[in-house]
Amino acid sequence: MLTSTDFSGLFNERFFRNFLPVPATDKFRIGIGTTDFQLPDITNGTVVKLSNYRGKQPILLAFTRIFTEKQYCPFCYPHIKDLNENYEQFKNCGIEVLMITSTDERQSQIVVRDLGLKMPLLSDPGCRVFRTYKVGQALGAPLPAQFVLDKDGKLCYRHLFSFIDHNASIETLLKQFN
Repeated sequence: MLTSTDFSGLFNERFFRNFLPVPATDKFRIGIGTTDFQLPDITNGTVVKLSNYRGKQPILLAFTRIFTEKQYCPFCYPHIKDLNENYEQFKNCGIEVLMITSTDERQSQIVVRDLGLKMPLLSDPGCRVFRTYKVGQALGAPLPAQFVLDKDGKLCYRHLFSFIDHNASIETLLKQFN
């Protein structure tokens, strides 16, 4: 699970491609639709296409920072746990949570198993969706961010990483759907 001494697998192509700091930018506007994507869902063994949710239900896109299956971002690890523990609360409100990671499918399978994830974990090892959503990057991985989309796929809220405010709280995220 979460360790601080096992760095095997950390220094890979993805690490070096995301090493230099790139700040998050404010690409999408409130009230406007976001870019569609399709990624494998490691939790359920399916492929998720964002546009399949349009017209059906609101979505929380939770971009998370996991370095390897053994190395989690210290800011993101508690957020992942909170989202997982509160997943049923989101579901009971008719909201789907799509967590997006840059770990590859093998690493993501270990994360799902070790953390007992209930919510979909989408694997984006090429960081294509992270870059499309302009979440930024630093020190080997994309930065975390949260995007709340209404049932029509329009952006209602976004939270981009900063050192002062790493991830939006569960309460803040749920409030966006009321």
